[in-house]
Amino acid sequence: MKADHINVFGAGLAGCEAAWQASRLGVKVHLYEMKPVKFTPAHHSKNFCELVCSNSLRSNQLSNAVGLLKEELAELGSLIMESALQNSVPAGSALAVDREKFSEYITKKIKNNPLIDIYEGEVQSIPDDEITVVATGPLTSDAFSLYLEKFLKKDSLSFFDAAAPIVEADSIDMSKAFFASRYGKGEACYINCPMTEEEYTAFYEALISAEEAPLKDFDKQQQTLNVFEGCMPVEVMAKRGFDTLRYGPMKPVGLPLPDTGKEAFAIVQLRKENKEGTMYNLVGFQTHLTFREQKRVFRMIGGLENAEFYRYGVMHRNTFINSPDLLTKYYSMKDNPKVFFAGQMTGVEGYVESASSGFVSGLNAALTCLGKPLLEFPSLTAIGALSKYISTPNGNFQPMNVNFGIIDPLDRKIKGGKSARNEAISERSLSFIRSTLLLSISQLT
Repeated sequence: MKADHINVFGAGLAGCEAAWQASRLGVKVHLYEMKPVKFTPAHHSKNFCELVCSNSLRSNQLSNAVGLLKEELAELGSLIMESALQNSVPAGSALAVDREKFSEYITKKIKNNPLIDIYEGEVQSIPDDEITVVATGPLTSDAFSLYLEKFLKKDSLSFFDAAAPIVEADSIDMSKAFFASRYGKGEACYINCPMTEEEYTAFYEALISAEEAPLKDFDKQQQTLNVFEGCMPVEVMAKRGFDTLRYGPMKPVGLPLPDTGKEAFAIVQLRKENKEGTMYNLVGFQTHLTFREQKRVFRMIGGLENAEFYRYGVMHRNTFINSPDLLTKYYSMKDNPKVFFAGQMTGVEGYVESASSGFVSGLNAALTCLGKPLLEFPSLTAIGALSKYISTPNGNFQPMNVNFGIIDPLDRKIKGGKSARNEAISERSLSFIRSTLLLSISQLT
C-alpha cells in the first residue's frame, strides 16, 4: 500500500509526534491544524502542542508507570520528550515544563522540517484513498465530531475535562505560604498554602455552594455529565464529602509547617508554570466555577487573599472513541488499515500517553506508506501496554492513564516491595528497548 505522503489531522502532542516520527522514516507529511483559523474554547495560543490542563508531565520515577513511559519515549527519540527535557521547570520528583517554551520549541521543529507541510483550517472529512492519522484531540470540533460518528458508524463517547487557574507569583503572600516539596523529595519548588480547620471549613462551605459556569448548548444535550476521575473539578470532588479534598489535592501529609514542624489541617500546593517563576498554577484545582466565583473562593486560601489571576479555570467537553471495537494495537482501524487514530480521543489519558499513541501511529502510518510491515510494541513496555489496552475488547471502556496494572507482570518475585517490583518492570522494558526496539527502528530509517 505504497503512497507518496500521509495526512496527520491535528497538531497537538499526538499529531506532532506522529508527524515527526513519520518524517524520520523519510515520509512526506501533510499536517492539518485548524488554529489559528479556528480555536476551541480552551485554546488560546497559535503554537502547536498547547498544554491546556496542567504544565506537569507527572512523575519522573521509574517506580511510577508514567516515569517509565517518559523514559521509553526519550530513548526512542520522541520530539515531545525532547522539548519537555529542554524546557523543564523545577517540580520535585515530577517533570513540569514552561508551557510556552515547550510549545514554541515543537512548533519551530515542525515548521522547519522540510518533509512536513502545514495546512491551516478545519478538516471536514477523511480522504478515502489516503493514509491518515486522526489526532484532532479530545476537543475535536463539533463538525468533525459529527462526521466521525457517521464515519465510525458508532456513537462517540464524551467526558468533561477541566483546567486549573494560574496566578501571578508576586501576588502570593509568602508570609503565610512556604516553599517545600512533599516529603522533601527533590528541590523545594512548590508553594504551599496551609489552612487551619476553621479556615478549611469556611473555604469548603464557600466552594460547594459557589456558582458554576453554564454549559455550552452542545454539552447540554448530553444526558449525563461524565467527569474523568483524574481531572475532576475541585468543586465536584468537594461535594463528595468534607474530607475528600484533604485526602486529595489539599493533602497536608509530608509537608510540615516550617515554624512548628507539625502538619496543617489542609494545604493547597502551587506549581511553577514557567522557568522565570512568575506564574504558578493551583495543583489539582481544575474547576468549572464562574470566573467571579473563582476569584472570590480561591482568595479565601491563606496566602492567596490578593492573588492576581493570569488565567481562570475552564471546563470543556472531551471526546473519545470506542477504541477496542475500532482499533488494532497499531492504532489503525480494524476495517480500514489506512486510517489511524492517536491521542486522547483513543482513550489514552494524559500528555505523555498521547505522545506515546502518536509515536506508534505515526511510525506505523509511515510504514504503511512505505509498504513495509508494521512495528509492534510488546506489552512488556509501557508504550505497548497502552496499545494493548485501547485495542482489547472491554465492555466498559474508559480513558486510562498508563499504570503497571496493564504492563505484563514479571515472571519472578522481587524483594523490596511494590517500588522495587515496579523498578524491575521498568528495567526489563528499557533493556528490551535498548537491545531490540532501537535496532529495529534504526533499520527502518
